[in-house]
Formats: sequence, structure tokens, C-alpha cells
Amino acid sequence: MTDLLAARSQMALSLGFHMIFATLGIGMPLFMCVAEGLWLRTGDAVWLKLAKAWSKGTAILFAVGAVSGTALSFELGLLWPRFMEVAGPIIGLPFSLEGFAFFFEAIFLGVYLYGWDHVKPVVHWLAGVGVFVSGLMSGVFVVTANAWMNTPTGFELGPDGSVAIVEPLEAMLNPSAFGQALHMSVAAILATAFAVLGVHAWLLRRDASVAFHRRALALALWIGGVATVAQPITGHFVGEAVAHNQPVKLAALEGLWESHPEGAPFSIGGWSDEEAGEACCAIEIPYMLSVLAYGDPFHPVMGLSEVPPDERPPVNVTHTAYQIMLGSMGVMALTIGAAVLLAIRRRGVPDHPAFLAWSMFAGPWGILGIEAGWTATEVGRQPWVIQGVMRTSDAVTPMPGLYAPFVLFAGLYLVLGVLCAALLFRQFDVHSPGGSHG
Repeated sequence: MTDLLAARSQMALSLGFHMIFATLGIGMPLFMCVAEGLWLRTGDAVWLKLAKAWSKGTAILFAVGAVSGTALSFELGLLWPRFMEVAGPIIGLPFSLEGFAFFFEAIFLGVYLYGWDHVKPVVHWLAGVGVFVSGLMSGVFVVTANAWMNTPTGFELGPDGSVAIVEPLEAMLNPSAFGQALHMSVAAILATAFAVLGVHAWLLRRDASVAFHRRALALALWIGGVATVAQPITGHFVGEAVAHNQPVKLAALEGLWESHPEGAPFSIGGWSDEEAGEACCAIEIPYMLSVLAYGDPFHPVMGLSEVPPDERPPVNVTHTAYQIMLGSMGVMALTIGAAVLLAIRRRGVPDHPAFLAWSMFAGPWGILGIEAGWTATEVGRQPWVIQGVMRTSDAVTPMPGLYAPFVLFAGLYLVLGVLCAALLFRQFDVHSPGGSHG
């Protein structure tokens, strides 16, 4: 394993691990607030139990997310010093704002967790809203920094390669920022909804009479249904930004080798021979890529054959990750569609055993879709760490032996993941001694 590969692998592992907790850390406060709001409105104690259980889950996710996020901040400086030397002054603003949002989230979460019997109910609910909003904004600020890496603006480099002029606000509001931030925000809520759906579907299969799990399932389907409709719309904004600013990434996402001067097809599946520069076995929908990316069925689309080999991303990794992301949306849309039909037919919560089994299968697909989407985004930008400005190979630290921290962090994340999963399970299993019935 080369040092560059070790550094990239460690960063991918750290980001992939942190992404799970950052995602659920955005979505769970929304569930907690909605449940408490329904309790305030109806007086139904089941909603109060759900709000308290989800608040404990939010606290666990917040703690693990803080640890993994702190590790990431150190890794940026230790593994990629040249990147931070150039990018630090430019994207310092969103990272600083993310720090403020993180502290506000911690304050509101403290009030929420310990203020049940010490502040007015409405004030307590507003503290929960504060947790959700500050957590959401924390994610938005970080995503704008990543969007800048895809479409860098707001700076000029001097003759020696150092940063000469910085416009922090322009850099933060780069062309990719809005689409990426909106898409990720909706994705976090959608992934959380399906994670909740999967967990409570499993627990309902053990005992279908528990109102706690039935309400949780119903709420997950409502929130997940809205997010499922919104997510393709937000993805369209991201796709347009990629098409206009990163045509090489667009070609890699689609596994498109030959240029299409009069409209390009949208590919489903397929595999590329990267040495020969050919793709095979894909199902193609004529002109659809041009329609989706440019709104014009005859708009030309550049193929990878026009790009020098050393400026192409790993095509199969990018294309496969993108296909998995699209597949995850298909699974979740099918789940919501089946839930609507069953709810209409049964006039209540769709608790048919077959649907619950399918929901257990569908539960992880929101997280899988996010992981795959970020893989496509990051790998598709290669060989650039800052698009068109700095190559990843030029940003890595010269320190040797980077495989050692990679192995160490892999072990750390494994232990943290197991402990977090065990703690979360105890919060939602009403049959356990420390479960949500207490």
C-alpha cells in the first residue's frame, strides 16, 4: 500500500464512519421534535415516550459524531498539509460557522436533555427545534466547504502558488454549494427515516401490539415519504452543477466514453474496460442524460475519450457508486409506494408481516445511498483534491508509514460502532431492562 493510497483509505474510512453519525445526528432531532410536538398537541403519552427515547439516541449519536468529527479535523492537517495550506484561508469561514453551530447544538441539546421538568413545555420543545436547526446548519456549512473543492471560487493564487486574494463569502457560496447542501440535508432526513423504519419494523415483527413501535413506524413513513418525493428534485440541482462545472465527473458517473454531439443516453448498469476505453452491458435510455443534465435532449455531452488518461477518475468505482445511489432511491420509493397502498387498503398502519420484513431490508438503504453518493462525488473528482487547482498526490503528507494509523483508526471505529449500536438498541427495545418503556 502506497502512502497516498493509505492516506486516501484512512480519509475514506473516517469520512464514511463519521457520515453515519452526522447523518443520523441531523435527522433524529427532527423525529424527536415532531414526537414531542404531537404529545403537546394530543396529550398521548406514547409520543412522549418516543420523544424521550429519541432524545437519548440523539445524545449518543452526538457524542460519537463529535469524536469522529474531531478525528477528521486532525486528519485534514496531518494527512493533507499542502491542501490545508492553500485551502485553509479560503474555506475557514464555513468551518468557523460550523464550529458555532456545533456549540449551539450542544447547548440546546443540554437544555433539552435536562430540562424536561425545569422549563415550560413549549420552551423545552423550542430547545429541541434548536438542536435540529443548529445540527442541520452544521452539516450545511461543512458541505459548502466540500462543494468549494468541486467548484473552487473566491480566491486568486500568487506566482509562487500561495493564496494572494481571498473572498470568503464568494468561496462559501460557490456554484455547487446550494445544490449539495440541499441534497445532503434532505438525504440525511430520508436516511434517518428509513433507519427508524427498519428498526421499528423489526421490533414490530417481534410484537405487533406495541403502540410505541407502531407510532414510530407511522411517523417514519410520513417523514420518509415527503423526503422521498423531495430527494430526486434536489438531486437534479446537483446534477446540473456537475454537468456545467465538472463534465469529466459527469462522464465518469455515466460510464460515458464516446462524446455525443447530438444528445447522450442515460445508462443503467454496465461496466467499463478502462484500459480499452469502452463500456459494455449497460441499458441505455436515448437522450435522457442530456435532458436530465441540460434540459435539452440534443445537448452535446463530452465523453471520457477526450480526457487525458491521467486526468480521468476511476471510472468503474465512480459509476458503480452512482448506480448504487440511484438503486437506493428505487428501493426507498418502492417502500413508500407499497406503504401508501397498504395503508389505504388496511386503513391504518401498514403492519403486514411481509411489508415489515421488506422494511427491515429497506432500512439501511438510506445510509448506503449516502455513502455511495459521497463515494461518487469524491472519487469522481479525482485526480484533483481541488478541482483544476491541486492534485490529490500533491496534497498528501511526505511522512512515511501511513498504513499504521490507517489500521489503528479502523480498529477504533470498529469499537465505537459496536458500542454505539448496542447503546442505541437498548433505547428502542421495549423488552430490554433499560429500554424505552421505563
